[in-house]
Amino acid sequence: MILVIMTGCQPKTDPTPVSDTYFALGTVVTITLYDGSSHDLIDQCFTEITRLENLLSKSIEGSDIYLVNQHAGISETVVSPETMEVIKKGIEYGTLSDGAFDISIGPLVNLWKIGEEGAKVPAQTEIDQALMHIDYRDIIIDNAKNSVFLPYEGMVIDLGGIAKGYIADKVAALLDENGCNSALINLGGNVLTVGIKPTKELWKIGIQDPMSNRGDYLAIVDVGVKSVVTSGIYERFFIENGIRYHHILNPFTGYPYESDITGVSIISDKSVDGDALSTTCFALSIEKAMALIETLPDTEAVFVNQSGEIFKTSGIGNTVPFTQLY
Repeated sequence: MILVIMTGCQPKTDPTPVSDTYFALGTVVTITLYDGSSHDLIDQCFTEITRLENLLSKSIEGSDIYLVNQHAGISETVVSPETMEVIKKGIEYGTLSDGAFDISIGPLVNLWKIGEEGAKVPAQTEIDQALMHIDYRDIIIDNAKNSVFLPYEGMVIDLGGIAKGYIADKVAALLDENGCNSALINLGGNVLTVGIKPTKELWKIGIQDPMSNRGDYLAIVDVGVKSVVTSGIYERFFIENGIRYHHILNPFTGYPYESDITGVSIISDKSVDGDALSTTCFALSIEKAMALIETLPDTEAVFVNQSGEIFKTSGIGNTVPFTQLY
């Protein structure tokens, strides 16, 4: 996992935390309840995660996204309200980022296969062909029918840059609806808090050092009811001819983004926003990424560059306590 929860010891008078771990969304998911809620509620959360993954994954046969992609250039596909909500959110971030975040990135993802067996640098002709089918503005939404249509054969929606955040928010809503008032959700780097700690203190979230081994943390942020999403070039990559290729792909060039950013953590109210923003920032220099985050309400960010230097938006250290470990 990219982030670790730094919770400390609980007083003996507090309920014993209950926690469980599950593999979903291609990562390890951990949910911990601190208010005396039962394992049954965690089971409900895992059921909800599975349900949403079965709608939003492009690789699960029969999912909404799988069917939308299968019908590209052929016909529209009626989708669930949840799928429509995520696609619209993805298009919104496509507009915000001027296309740097693009949910129609699927042709490139399928071509590079980063994080999968057989990952390699594609031929330039293959990249050029894939780029011809990428443009979020081409996605056709019919609100009356709740349908989605990809007008060109070869278009592929991939919600990998936003789905985990959306699902984390849905799990938090489920916990809230069931009366849980103290919990932590960790979807492999998407951390979301529910309510307050039993000690009434802020939650302490450790931020992975992108240049070190997994589990080595360079800082801690103290947050209330917030999402902390961390992305980095260390997550999924392969090396070919001595060159490291990471998984955050540029929809304009067809290659992994070349950026001075090695890791970014977004602190926001909603995990879906943190997810999309953490990807978007890799399209920008640290200076431009910080300027973007500063325009967004209730949103902060921590960046690490290639030299290991840390850069923070104005609220980090002020509204969001920050402790650098080294």
